[in-house]
Amino acid sequence: MRKHISKVLATSEPLGNLEEVELLAKKVTSIDVDAVAVLGSLAPKGATTQVYGKLFKILAETRLPTFYIPGSEDVPIYEYLRESANIEIAYPFLRGVHTTFAIAPGYIVFTGVGGAVIDDPHVIREELETLRYPGWEVEYRLKFLGELKDYQKIFLFSTPPEHKGLHEQGSTVLAELIKTYKPRLALVSGKEQKHEMLGTSSLVMPGSLVEGKFSVIDLHHLTVETGNVR
Repeated sequence: MRKHISKVLATSEPLGNLEEVELLAKKVTSIDVDAVAVLGSLAPKGATTQVYGKLFKILAETRLPTFYIPGSEDVPIYEYLRESANIEIAYPFLRGVHTTFAIAPGYIVFTGVGGAVIDDPHVIREELETLRYPGWEVEYRLKFLGELKDYQKIFLFSTPPEHKGLHEQGSTVLAELIKTYKPRLALVSGKEQKHEMLGTSSLVMPGSLVEGKFSVIDLHHLTVETGNVR
């Protein structure tokens, strides 16, 4: 494992398309990156542990620190969680950071929440038919970040944060979390490839892997290069 992470290759929503995941793994070995981030949805709704297992094993071929979260389609959540628990024993450099965190080389914390984040405090959390959480629960689960002030942070979300300055709709709760904890980088899943600043944080939508899209983010200079695996 490398001693320091300075460049991250990120993509989102592979939706179980293993051919694109294989192309991504080959691309990773041919360019200069130190870590990989994959945002949900990882597989189609109702996928079995075997589907997740194949996807994770392909990602493991890069031999790089790889961080991932599920998306709204990754339900029932226990299939995703069961295979994550199994695969990370064999490949400890693969780390799911959904509602938890992982420490990466260079005093960097990767953390995030997958699925839909709904600001309405009365919304009911759901992990069987879709992946959905109320904003207050996300705030509570990421509360530990207050004790990691000396670490550079990278957030992974499936739901975009609200951006009032650019009049972009999204979760107000996630926007406030970004402003509070000031991550170096916040990654958000989606089909578009976008890069903008939210306060002092770099906000990047790396693009959908179903369409072959990925982005490489330089953490030092906060520059983004877009690419396609095809």
